[in-house]
Amino acid sequence: MAWLQATIDTPSTHAEALSDALMDAGALSSAIEDALAGTDAEQPIFGEPGEPVDQLWAHSRLVVLFDEAADVALIVAAAANAVGVPMPSYSIERIEEQDWVRLTQSQFDPIRISDRLWITPTWHESPDPKAVNLQLDPGLAFGTGSHPTTRLCLQWLDAHIKGGETVLDYGCGSGILAIAALKLGAGKTVGTDIDPQAIRASLDNAQQNGVSAEFFLPAALPAGQHDVVVANILANPLRMLGELLASHVKTGGKIVLSGILAEQADELSAIYSTWFEMDAPVFDEGWTRLTGTKRAI
Repeated sequence: MAWLQATIDTPSTHAEALSDALMDAGALSSAIEDALAGTDAEQPIFGEPGEPVDQLWAHSRLVVLFDEAADVALIVAAAANAVGVPMPSYSIERIEEQDWVRLTQSQFDPIRISDRLWITPTWHESPDPKAVNLQLDPGLAFGTGSHPTTRLCLQWLDAHIKGGETVLDYGCGSGILAIAALKLGAGKTVGTDIDPQAIRASLDNAQQNGVSAEFFLPAALPAGQHDVVVANILANPLRMLGELLASHVKTGGKIVLSGILAEQADELSAIYSTWFEMDAPVFDEGWTRLTGTKRAI
């Protein structure tokens, strides 16, 4: 079986409406992308978790999939008529049937975090069987080790977990940081996330890696303080969570923060200096890791 894929460049003013109309007219799927992606004019569009993204790329592109027998010209014309816009120009390519599982897996290779720490998908052999290997597959929850924010936190854990520390992974996503802490020698480790899917993914990943981390929704998170609290979230929630996160850190304990853009580092460091002696920020591909030591208050 094969499919037809149409690429339609369109202004953002009617990209969503046209995408919906194409689906109504018989398209199998429709995605909106940045028409200038990969160029110097690429436009970053992102928002904080739970907040709607209220804009699209000024130069949007629809990538639309059709059945092989579909009359693409007729469907595109019907969609344009429904939206009330001129017939757009488009290009079509034929997409042959493939082993999509194998193709997807081929895009995810083992990730080297340090000399002794690797993230390895379950379908790969470990590049270094003697290293600390985290078995983790791409899934529905954020955190596979490929993003700079996750990598920054993993590198800190690799360098600073000495053995027996209690750890809280706040905003655990896939559970990767809690699992890494345990495999690096940490003691009791817990994680929390507002997304029930993240809790399920974290529990599954912990079982896959043979470690006993516990994961909770925030309302069920046990009270207590920890030697290390790591929070790889984003700037807005970190701004609001300062006092709460500080309350989970023992005096003399460490906080590790990421999900922060480089230009946000000074502001976030100033906020957390209320409770912590902050270290110099560490940067990776435009993202920041902030760390600090809890002061006696």
